[in-house]
Amino acid sequence: MRKLVQKRTYEVALAKAGLGPVAGVDEAGRGACAGPITIAACILPEKIIPSLSTLTDSKKLTEKQREQLFPAIQKHALAYSIVHVDPADIDYHGIQHANVSGMRRAVARLDIRPRYILTDALKVSGFTAPYLPVIGGDFAIRCIAAASVLAKVSRDHIMEELEEQYPGYGLGKHKGYGTAIHTEAIERLGATQIHRMSYSNVAKAHSRFEVTKVNPSTVEGEK
Repeated sequence: MRKLVQKRTYEVALAKAGLGPVAGVDEAGRGACAGPITIAACILPEKIIPSLSTLTDSKKLTEKQREQLFPAIQKHALAYSIVHVDPADIDYHGIQHANVSGMRRAVARLDIRPRYILTDALKVSGFTAPYLPVIGGDFAIRCIAAASVLAKVSRDHIMEELEEQYPGYGLGKHKGYGTAIHTEAIERLGATQIHRMSYSNVAKAHSRFEVTKVNPSTVEGEK
């Protein structure tokens, strides 16, 4: 199969086989311990789009590049949707369920019904169209890369807003991931309703906060 520019090979080949339009689906925040997991679905036209020439896996882009691509994707997409699954749902159902159900919801919310769906490696039951999980899809396939940018940027914006509501945790910087600074903040301030309490690192840090709240000398004695 001849490779096409702008990572369009899969989409164009599927469309020529009568399986277009093709939707790409990806997530952001699966590995975080605070904030939502965000899933996006995106259908792009088959043609080359000059303003998306730098589009690739969102993790390989700078924040500035992602912010520039975000409105360009929204402008040129034939359809896109973004779904946020909150921490309470993640704690109740588990991250895998949140991810998979979020992908189904994101595809269902597209204004155009896709005839084929491409995911970034994740197997998803319950789609209303055939699908293919592609390892490294967010790097190799344009519509998945677009979904990854939509998910990442929209989630980052939420985390920046949450930093204002929950100061002291550094949410705008680490975006809810389990960094040393974030863990220390939970130990000092306690977990909040935006933290995923089912995650062992959050539960452990919060239990330490509870202990020191009752007996502050505990920590002092360990130093």
